[in-house]
Amino acid sequence: MIPLSRRRFLTMSAACAAFPVGAKPAPAAHWRGVALGAEASLRLEGLSNAQAAPIIAAVEAEMGRLENIFSLYRPQSELGRLNRDGHLSGPAPELLNVLSLCTALHEATDGAFDPTVQPLWSALATGASPEKIDAARQSVGWSRVTIQPDMIRLPQPGVSALTLNGIAQGAITDRISALLTAHGLRDVLVNMGEISALGQRADGQPWQVGLAGPGGQVHKSIELRDRAVATSDARSFMLNSDQGHILNPASDMRPAHVVSVSAPSAAIADGLSTALCALPKTGFETVIQAFPEVRLEMHI
Repeated sequence: MIPLSRRRFLTMSAACAAFPVGAKPAPAAHWRGVALGAEASLRLEGLSNAQAAPIIAAVEAEMGRLENIFSLYRPQSELGRLNRDGHLSGPAPELLNVLSLCTALHEATDGAFDPTVQPLWSALATGASPEKIDAARQSVGWSRVTIQPDMIRLPQPGVSALTLNGIAQGAITDRISALLTAHGLRDVLVNMGEISALGQRADGQPWQVGLAGPGGQVHKSIELRDRAVATSDARSFMLNSDQGHILNPASDMRPAHVVSVSAPSAAIADGLSTALCALPKTGFETVIQAFPEVRLEMHI
């Protein structure tokens, strides 16, 4: 699992093929703002600024609502209150859905995907003493988290904490894609670090997506239609000289993979790309087979 840094740059874009193939495209509407604590942008092709205004307003409102559920950096978000108090009553359906997917990923990876790794990540990131790192490691354990429709409880209030940044970004991408579709945009590309491609480009061709390898260089290009893709790089940020930011609490393995996964949803692609980064390649096939219609697109 990886807690998302505020320093990570995110972009969000969407396109609507609102004109026939071969016709002169209408001017595109643009928006720039902040999403998930980073700069973001939205582009709507084929719509005037006036036509795009209610859609942009809806996207801004939805982003704010979702950050108030998933953000580690908003003290009053649902995740922030859960980590602070050790319990959360009346959790949002979006949070419960993500936690359910976390359970599936945890089970499929024999514990490699574990949202309770947040205290251990923090201890390693801050250079804590070996004693504090060991104590943080002892707090990890997804199976000890209680998840009910009306209440979520952590096993050790004041010690346990969750991070959903190895999956929430994908879940938010799915929600924004659904919102744009609800506004009548049938051909949409949303890029928030995880990419969701609905329909096709204005020229009738599938969306083309470049997958970045080490150093941010495009290593492979794939076609996407009604699918999502996510890429995780275990070594893009180092906690110390030999430990990347994606941790496997069930193993002493130091992953060094770059993994891209495509799936029917961005949340599944996001969670799986993160999880596979924490596993040896010999374990990839078993995990992928646990989720329908998933493809390993790149592994470096």
